[in-house]
Amino acid sequence: MSQAATGPSTNAAASSAVMTQRQIMLVIYALMAGMFLSSLDQTVVGTAIRTIGDDLHGLDQQAWVTTAYLITSTIATPIYGKLSDIFGRRPLYIFGLLVFILGSFLSSFSTSMIMLAAFRAFQGIGAGALMSLPLAIMGDILAPRERAKYQGFFLAVFGVSSVVGPLIGGVFADASQIAWITGWRWVFLINVPIGVVALLMVLAFLHLPKFHKHTAPRIDWWGATAVVVTLVPLLLVAEQGREWGWGSTASITCFVVGGVGLIAFILIERAMGPDAIIPLRLFHSRTFSMATVLGFLVGFAMFGAMLTLPLYLQLVTGLTPTESGFATLPMIGGLMIASIASGQIVSRTGKYRIFPITGTFLVAMGYLVLTGMSIDKPLWYLMGAMFLIGLGLGQLMQSLVLASQNSVAPRDMGVATSSSTFFRQIGGTMGTAVLLSILFALMPANIATAMQNKGDLTSALDAALTPSVAGNPANKGVMDQIWSPIVTPIQAQVQSGLDQGAAAAKQAADQAVTAQVTAAVQKQVAAGRIPASAAQGIIDSQVAAAKPAAEQSALQMAAQKAGASVVNGKLAVDYADQGQRGAIVDKIAPTLIEKLKENSSSQGSASSTTSDTSFLKGADARLTRPFMAGFNSSAVVIYWVGFGVIVLAFILSWFFKVPPLRQRSALQEQADAAGTADDLGSDAALAAAETGSPTGPDSGAVRVHRG
Repeated sequence: MSQAATGPSTNAAASSAVMTQRQIMLVIYALMAGMFLSSLDQTVVGTAIRTIGDDLHGLDQQAWVTTAYLITSTIATPIYGKLSDIFGRRPLYIFGLLVFILGSFLSSFSTSMIMLAAFRAFQGIGAGALMSLPLAIMGDILAPRERAKYQGFFLAVFGVSSVVGPLIGGVFADASQIAWITGWRWVFLINVPIGVVALLMVLAFLHLPKFHKHTAPRIDWWGATAVVVTLVPLLLVAEQGREWGWGSTASITCFVVGGVGLIAFILIERAMGPDAIIPLRLFHSRTFSMATVLGFLVGFAMFGAMLTLPLYLQLVTGLTPTESGFATLPMIGGLMIASIASGQIVSRTGKYRIFPITGTFLVAMGYLVLTGMSIDKPLWYLMGAMFLIGLGLGQLMQSLVLASQNSVAPRDMGVATSSSTFFRQIGGTMGTAVLLSILFALMPANIATAMQNKGDLTSALDAALTPSVAGNPANKGVMDQIWSPIVTPIQAQVQSGLDQGAAAAKQAADQAVTAQVTAAVQKQVAAGRIPASAAQGIIDSQVAAAKPAAEQSALQMAAQKAGASVVNGKLAVDYADQGQRGAIVDKIAPTLIEKLKENSSSQGSASSTTSDTSFLKGADARLTRPFMAGFNSSAVVIYWVGFGVIVLAFILSWFFKVPPLRQRSALQEQADAAGTADDLGSDAALAAAETGSPTGPDSGAVRVHRG
């Protein structure tokens, strides 16, 4: 970016400058502060969500927490965009920061997942500003080809937060208490001091020139209401449809209300014309329409499917929250590499047509690799898939925003940017609600199916029946949740059978002894050696004397036949003996598999484990393997869905025609058109001076290119 020359020409250049170089840099610093806050929050919460869900006994309600945040941030995004076009970016960005900080503070007091979801929903109202307005501000102050020069600043912030976030989230999640407060609650409390610092930077540095409209603004409140009426019921049924039943009264009501809201929204936006919250004229541009569709599909696959990765890393791979956060760094690295490389190419050539194609292709390849996941795959396999996805996303995100911004007039920069973010967030919200609902709906059945694997079931039963394993405190949770309800009835049934066998063996021995003694005494009576009157007494005496030995011998033979031991005159299985235990396992495993196939009560036991997975920590791998295999099967379904959605985006990207990049920023174009560059620069300097910001027009100016 060229600087004004010294001397007389300096004043001439400065007088026609929209913003000075220093002002631009200070604005970027303020945006970086807000971006650091929002990106740090996402990485910290994503790392700690399993611990939070386990502590609040609602891991299967995770979708409520993530969906509530995305619903409100999605709804707020276009509202911020339109209002910022009317009232300016700065006041709305400050408002968003304040709401975000307050929402974070309230979230730390949650006592249930539903309460946390409510506070996260409030926090999402502020997040809408942090998501959309920085992109609009960048579009205002920088020409498209110049943005790549500053991309490194934002990528550095994103990279730092991506590295620090998992570490912070893992430390908080792993700590039982910090300063007498439960560790995971600091996941939200940490946003407060960071948010205050970001707010102070925004107040000091974020000053933008603006046009003053003398007409009263016309705000599309009805359109905003219609957005709420449309999205909330549709996203609600996407989350709860599996429990309500897709054909239930509640589900149908949500579909109807959402449909009516969508029709009302279209009619309202048509009536509002250029003042609409999302002006329909934007969709007259084929480029904007295609970018919107691609953004929706990318958001659906990215947000929905990627939310399973931290869970997968912790549940299946067995990483701690801190380790799982760091394990996602390949995706961040791929994203940064692709963003920087594509940004430099765009800056030097002005061409970006190829990036939506290569980006969707690489993301699709990443998801295709994920569909091959199994619980025995090494960690590097998963990290390789994440790297591919990062490489693809790094090319996609920037190119789609550039296409959207270049397809509209400068006066619509805010609403176009926020609309692009809005539809991507809708895709992400829908993906989160739908795919996580599918994940937890599939898990019970898939866990039961995994338990039907003869090898895994045999190994798990052998471990569950081993006294040293079952009695290990580390295995208490998994035994209580999954295996005790299975093996306790089995042990009781086995013992009942042995008791019956022991009684039959004793009875047979007693009868044999009685018959033998009676025959021998009767023979003696017939020979006249024993008086007949004394025969019965002699028989009873000899039978009583011979019974213990006969019964013991019979029990030994029965124990040998049953694979058991004789303990205190009874048959019992010594489960510490591998041979006896193995015989029991081999005998009951086929029967148990058949019962599982018949959808027995064992599936219900598996279903209850999806709300709290803390019992998996430190447990014997043989006991947890069926759960891991069930979760893996469910996650693979999600990855297949993500792959299908991205393949559709890849096909559409071939028909995506992008406009050439502008040579000037949106503010410069508006200033050139209105001939008010001097006034704009004065407004920015005056606004900065009023708040004591260290900005001034004499520190090097950006030239305004006319004609």
